[in-house]
This record gives sequence, C-alpha cells and structure tokens, in this order.
Amino acid sequence: MAALTAYRHLMRAARIAFEGDVRTLDAAKQSIRQGFRDKASLPPSDPSIQPAIQHAQEVASFLKANLVQGKREEGGKYKLRIHEHTERGDNDSIKMANNNTNMGGVKCCSER
Repeated sequence: MAALTAYRHLMRAARIAFEGDVRTLDAAKQSIRQGFRDKASLPPSDPSIQPAIQHAQEVASFLKANLVQGKREEGGKYKLRIHEHTERGDNDSIKMANNNTNMGGVKCCSER
C-alpha cells in the first residue's frame, strides 16, 4: 500500500511541476511508471523496497516544492511558473553569507 501511495504522490507532483509542458510531463510519467515496474516483482519483504519508496517520496516533495519552470518570452526575459506549492525561502542564508567576510586569511578584492 505504501508503494501505491508513493506512486500516486510522485505522479501528482510531476503533474504539478510540469503543468503546461506536455513533452516533459509525458517523459516524467513514463520514467515513474518504468521505475515502479522494475520493482513490481520484488516480494514485500525485500529490503530494497522501503528505501525505494522513501526515495520516491523525496523526489515527489522536491518536484513539487523546488522545481520551477521558466519560459522564454520576447526580449529574452524568462517568466517563471511559480505555484502555491513552490517553496519560497527568506534568503537568510544568503544574507548571512554576505555579512561573513572572513575568507580564511585571504584578503578581499577591495582590501588590496
């Protein structure tokens, strides 16, 4: 039952991530189906089943929250398709990195 849930979660995540991109969505669905078919004959007690289900759940979460597609528009600009499931960070790690100028004894270009 956990495999079926992971399969559905992965298919749903692919549909969300690749909405509007029929070719990529079809390729993703085919890859998902093939990956699950490859393990379909394994007995439920096989130790490789649980890590495979966990991997499918992690891929589904990544696709849904972290994959953003962009489409090139006139003028060379890209329009990103950000949806309600897209994870939006607060950039704190980037802000902290900019404040940390300690480069292990190496002088910065403005300190030469």
